[in-house]
Amino acid sequence: MAGAGGLHPSPEAAGCWCLPVGIGRRRLPLLLLALLLLLGTGAAIQGEDLHACKESEYHYEYTACNSLGSRWRVAVPHNPGLCTGLPDPIRGTECSFSCKAGEYLDMKDQSCKPCTEGTYSLGTGIRFDEWDTLPHGFANIATNLEIDYSSTESLENCTMSKWVPLGDFIASNTDECTATLMYAVNLKQSGSVSFEYIYPDSSIVFEFFVQNDQCQPTVEESRWMKTTEKGWETHNVELSRGNNVLYWRTTAFSVWSKAPKPVLVKNIGITGVAYTSECFPCKAGTYTAKSGSSFCQQCPANSYSGKEATSCHQCEPTMYSEPGSAACKPRPACTDKDYFYTHTACDTNGETQLMYKWAEPKICKEDLPSAVSLPPSGVKTVCPPCNPGFFKTNASTCEPCAYGSYSNGSGCINCPVGTEPVLGFEYKWWNMLPANMETTVLSGISFEYKGMAGWEVAGDYIYTAAGASDDDFMILTLVVPGFSPPQSVTKDSENKEIARITFVFETICSVNCKLYFMVGMNSKTDTPVETWAGPKGKQSYTYIIEKNATMSFTWAFQRTAYHEAGRKYTNNVAKLYSINVTNVIDGVASYCRRCALESSGSSCTSCPAGHYIDRDSGGCYPCPPNTYLKVHQPYGSQACIPCGPGTKNNKIHSLCYNDCHFSVSVEGRTLEYDISALANTTSFLGVPSFTSKGLKYFHHFNISLCGNHGRKMATCTDNVTDIRILGKEAESSKTATSYVCQSIIVPSEMMGYKTVVSSQPVSLADRIVGVTTESTLDNITSSADHFRLGNVGLPDVIFFFRSNDVTQTCNYGRATAIRVRCDPLKSPGSLSVPNKCPEGTCDGCTFHFLWETVEGCPLCSTDDYHAIISACVGGIQRTMYVWREPKLCAGGIPLPEQKVSICKTMDFWLKVGISAGTCAAVLLTVLTCYFWKKNQKLEYKYSKLVMNSSAKDSELPAADSCAIMEGEDVEDDLIFTSKNSIFGKIKAFTTKASLSYSQAWQESMCRDVLNKLKGGVFQRTSDGFDSVPLKTSSGTTDMDL
Repeated sequence: MAGAGGLHPSPEAAGCWCLPVGIGRRRLPLLLLALLLLLGTGAAIQGEDLHACKESEYHYEYTACNSLGSRWRVAVPHNPGLCTGLPDPIRGTECSFSCKAGEYLDMKDQSCKPCTEGTYSLGTGIRFDEWDTLPHGFANIATNLEIDYSSTESLENCTMSKWVPLGDFIASNTDECTATLMYAVNLKQSGSVSFEYIYPDSSIVFEFFVQNDQCQPTVEESRWMKTTEKGWETHNVELSRGNNVLYWRTTAFSVWSKAPKPVLVKNIGITGVAYTSECFPCKAGTYTAKSGSSFCQQCPANSYSGKEATSCHQCEPTMYSEPGSAACKPRPACTDKDYFYTHTACDTNGETQLMYKWAEPKICKEDLPSAVSLPPSGVKTVCPPCNPGFFKTNASTCEPCAYGSYSNGSGCINCPVGTEPVLGFEYKWWNMLPANMETTVLSGISFEYKGMAGWEVAGDYIYTAAGASDDDFMILTLVVPGFSPPQSVTKDSENKEIARITFVFETICSVNCKLYFMVGMNSKTDTPVETWAGPKGKQSYTYIIEKNATMSFTWAFQRTAYHEAGRKYTNNVAKLYSINVTNVIDGVASYCRRCALESSGSSCTSCPAGHYIDRDSGGCYPCPPNTYLKVHQPYGSQACIPCGPGTKNNKIHSLCYNDCHFSVSVEGRTLEYDISALANTTSFLGVPSFTSKGLKYFHHFNISLCGNHGRKMATCTDNVTDIRILGKEAESSKTATSYVCQSIIVPSEMMGYKTVVSSQPVSLADRIVGVTTESTLDNITSSADHFRLGNVGLPDVIFFFRSNDVTQTCNYGRATAIRVRCDPLKSPGSLSVPNKCPEGTCDGCTFHFLWETVEGCPLCSTDDYHAIISACVGGIQRTMYVWREPKLCAGGIPLPEQKVSICKTMDFWLKVGISAGTCAAVLLTVLTCYFWKKNQKLEYKYSKLVMNSSAKDSELPAADSCAIMEGEDVEDDLIFTSKNSIFGKIKAFTTKASLSYSQAWQESMCRDVLNKLKGGVFQRTSDGFDSVPLKTSSGTTDMDL
């Protein structure tokens, strides 16, 4: 209900909306008092026949307090001008006067009186507990702070995004618009405001703050509300004297498909008002049986009450009602949806009974014609065995085995020497709910716990029972005090896995039911880590635990989210078949495993880092190079898993990593890479995205590519519920630390906060798979089509990662592929995502990045430059070295220095050529002269032969041979041999060379001459010589020679 009236800001008001307001009925200033007196006097003059005012025709109010803290009580007619004779103003009580809780101020005699039955008061305060409509005095507006208010289109998008009254409470919006609920109050003394709220989803920013007369907000640190864990929580803030404007403001940041749960607020109470002039009636469904009450009690179930009730009335036997009801409803006929089955504890004979029970509260009737009866109970069956690690006592109860022993559910067996128990909890038999588990039901409407069991045991499984309504949440919680790895496991600060929980479940649904799995730490709010919607077949799920703390694991099942009373879908159930938690402190063991023994051989110890345990001997043996060890299963050589390509193990063999160095063979040459400059964490902000309401947000990525000895350096946080204030950084509610992580960023200027809003952090890379130039590795494909073409002849270096988070859509966890491409012009480089996938992923599971940087170029080698040789100038020749274009390398070896060498110039070789040419010319001249002389001699001999031919015909020629006679050339030889010079040597050489030629030529000439002398043609005789037929004087042939 609304409290006493006052002046309140309208939704159209601008600025900080600080206006003077009052509590109680409207108070008139002194000017209004004078005006009323004038009106009364005028009415008396104009109408002498007006009757005297009755007490029912007017009421009393106080004037505003003056500077001395005093005021006047005046009578104000309900309808001015209808009566006369109002009581005269009298001095009122002090402005600081107030009544106690359960009392009100009687304005007639200005004294406090107790409230009557069926009514209540807070004394100096008011309370708003009815939210069928928005109470008087509240303002409810919706805005989008990102977009200019002048844009009517953007405001229309948020018109309906307001706080919604829902009877007993008011609910916030669930979209990215900003919904603000405001109330202005003027306090005459210091007071406070308190309210109850449920804030289950950190995807919504929920803030509450107060502004004073100067529009200054309260302390910033207290405005950001903390998420609630269980049910309603109360928040209280002190208020100062004077004007106070109260703000409840919410903005959602859920950019994924699921809608966040709204914030709920109820029972707003304000104290510090000057007085309460009337008591407030109890709302329907509540009552108060005594006078002077400060609150009203709720009617129990199967009863009802009207407004201002002093007691509750019982419903008829054929009717029923829920607690706090204003009316009763007819009971429906019982169906098979109104009961459930369970098992009793084992008796001394080791038997259990199958029991059928009506679902509470029972609202159905069994005696109606169409009603079903409760099936008979008491059928006995043999009790299932105890869970592993427990043994059965004589009383058929299950007790845990002592440390150092194990059990399969029957009896405890001591672990053999050289072994140790593997501690944990393994629940697979459900005859009794384990001691560290509890179950309850949370209302889907009021979000109040109903104190009833939400899950029931059924032997082989535990399942959801029938709740009071189909929209109830059936809650099952397992609490684990902490975790401790076995003694044989080496402590590894770099491997974050402490333990793991694995459970097998199934959902059977005909409507859109949901099963939530939530994890809480150190009694903090349970955070949903996975949700399954609709029917799901029998399957298992594993969650990795990375922090050693007291953990709570919660399963919540809701049959339907529609707010409908009754049980229509109780056949929709969730079943848990088994739950297994490892490495639990004070846990039990289902088996023992081989451990490494101390030198004494009596107790277990841990192997050195990087050593596995031999199952047969219990000895410790080192893992080979480039392998990493399974920390929680270090048995046998198979526990040493090979590292992926391009990676190596760290010192303790706990993981594989890339040390920012890589080599690959391409076209017969080896490329060496050194990307150490990329070892530091790099942030990348994707292109802006917009929600349906126009809110701009970014996908923000942090990348730790290599180096750091394998440590994960990229961190993404969720600061929605812990926004940094005044430069102070509060503990974040959720953090993701990995090689690559993603979060949703809303810039600070968009929402008016002091820092950016970061939400929904997700790990994209918890381990490196390998580094290679191939496009596929371990079923992760980095398609070259996602980006523009790279360098010709130089492949991209691709880093492949996987995450540990297995989701419904990503059965093998999320994956990341980062292409490092050589670009000598970009330092330190730039990151990009595929154009067709601006969020970095095209399927929601594999993320793709392209990193163009000079650091992605291979180290320069001798194959990356060539030499340029200059001309020989002045006997000096220079050799210069230049890079091949395009230059696709960086670092490595530098260009060699310029080389200078001595060379022979062109003048020298010209002189050599001229000298050689001169010598050749002289030689040719000498040879020409020599052969000319020889020719002259041959002509002389020819002349002699011609002369001899003129002799008598009967005489034979003087000679029948043309050979050079002995001694003919003696004088020639003497010319050249008389002097041992270069010409003599040349002559001797040429003489020998031309001898055969001269003789052949002389013989040919001689035959020709003989032919002429004989006048006939040569004839060859039988002995092979040429013969010339000789003629007689008569001209006939006389004989043959």
